[in-house]
Parts: sequence; structure tokens; C-alpha cells
Amino acid sequence: MLYDVIIIGAGSAWLPAGMYASRYKLSNLIIWELPGGALATSHCVENYPGTISASGGEIMKNFRLHAETAGSKILQDRVESVTKIGEDHFRAITINGTLFESKRIILATGNEYKMLWIPGEKEFYGQGVSYCATCDGNFYKWLTVAVVGSGNTAITEALYLAEITKEVHILVRSDRIRAEDIWVEKAKAKSNIVIHMNIQTKEVIGSMMWVSGIKLNDDEILKVDGLFVAIGSTPFTKIVDDMNPLKDTEGCLIVDKRQETSVKWLYAAGDVTTNSNKFRQTIMSAAEGCLAANSIHEDILMIGHSEE
Repeated sequence: MLYDVIIIGAGSAWLPAGMYASRYKLSNLIIWELPGGALATSHCVENYPGTISASGGEIMKNFRLHAETAGSKILQDRVESVTKIGEDHFRAITINGTLFESKRIILATGNEYKMLWIPGEKEFYGQGVSYCATCDGNFYKWLTVAVVGSGNTAITEALYLAEITKEVHILVRSDRIRAEDIWVEKAKAKSNIVIHMNIQTKEVIGSMMWVSGIKLNDDEILKVDGLFVAIGSTPFTKIVDDMNPLKDTEGCLIVDKRQETSVKWLYAAGDVTTNSNKFRQTIMSAAEGCLAANSIHEDILMIGHSEE
């Protein structure tokens, strides 16, 4: 089957894109490996219009229901590569070797977590080192943990962990916290959150199965049962790299006001793009996904008119 559009991704842009594509009567397939992206890992979302307070998982569940109800087909799989065939067709190949073809592509793959690249980090991944507090926080009930980072993600993850753990140490690598004041104030008000400034994490220490501490820049050992790394992410674009779309210095896909990349008929939406002033919020990603679907609808309408 030749789809009008294949949407690749798992975050806040892909499901709204599918929902709008379906409303425009565009045949569409959404392919994702893991559901939800960054939004699904958010403990508490309070800045999405119409949602006073809800978990990211709840919002994502509603996103998916809306897309499926509208008519989107959703496939859980991993896309290994996307190539262009001729002037107006694309081929997406999954890890299982399954081929799908479409007239348009919307890439909404979001970002990959950044690592500290310190000894013990990879070795203890999943056994004391995590990049998602909502995913793994429950393993640390009544224990002591550390969070490395100073942005909104780091502080909000620390707030979530403070609700279920004995103590949370926020390790800020500079002399400035970059998170919004409202989150910093909430963190400082928590009796079981300790904020450390100008601290470098040098090594993760533990036994064969679990973390027991982390070595800091002064060689002091901070005893913790888990380490959560929240220092940012990088755009995940490698599946379209063979087409050489233009990117900025941070690796984000450069898109125009219609969400189209430098590769004709290849669109992108969400955190992976240069649009929305890189204001990485759910509302922005959702809007970009909807805009990309609308642009594709306009494309197909224009082509149809030109053929009449």
C-alpha cells in the first residue's frame, strides 16, 4: 500500500500529526518504537492548555485515542532508514526488514538523552543509573538518589522523586540553575531536596548489581542508591541522514514555515526541528505536527488541481 504520509516518532508531534492527517482524509501510518517520548515520562504537566494538572502519560494516552479514533493506523516497530525513491515517493524500512512506502514523510523522532560519559555510567545503566525518573523512580522508594542537571527537566524530576524517595540531591554543574523560578522555588521548599552547586560527577560507584555512590569533583563519595541524569538531549535524525537534509549547528533539522525540510516532501515536527524558536514544549510539538499534516494536505490538493 502506498500511504499519503508515514509519520515516524513517539512524542508530542506524531499523534496530533496523525489525527490531523486523518481528518484531512490522508491515509497515514504512524510508526513508533516506544510510546510517548519525553511527554510520557513527565510526572506532572501543568502548562498544556485545558489541562490543569495531569501526568504526561495520561495526556499521551488521550493523544493516541484521538489519532486512532480519527482513523490513523499505528504500528509499533523501529524504522531503521528512510530513503527517497524518485521525485515523490519515500521508502521506510523497519528493523525487521519490512518496507513501507508513502508520498510524504513526517519525522517526529524527538531527541536522545545526553550522557555524562563518566566511568560506571554505562555499566550501571538500568541498575542504578537512569535517564527517566518517571520510568524508574518507583524502584527507589524510601532510598536516596541524585539528579544531575539544572534545567526544567532536572528540577521537575527531582520534585517527582522527592515524593517517593527518602532524599534527593540535585547536582548542578555550574553556579547557575537554568530552570524556571517556579520550579526552583518548589525544589527549595522541599525538606528532602538538597541542592549542590558547582559539582562535577566523576564516577558511578557500586557493586555488580547496584549503585552505592557517586564520586564528585573533590573525590568525596556521595552515598546514593540511584543516579538520574537530566542534562539535555540531542536530535534523533540519523534515519534520514542518507538524504542529507540541512541541519543547524545543534543537529536540528532546518524547516520552513510549513515544516518542510530541505528535502522535498520530507517534513519534520517537534523537538527535532529548528521551528518554534526551539521552545521545547508539548504545545509547540503538537502544533508543529498539525501544521505538517496541514501542509501535506495542501500539497496533495495543489497537485490534484494541477492534474485537472
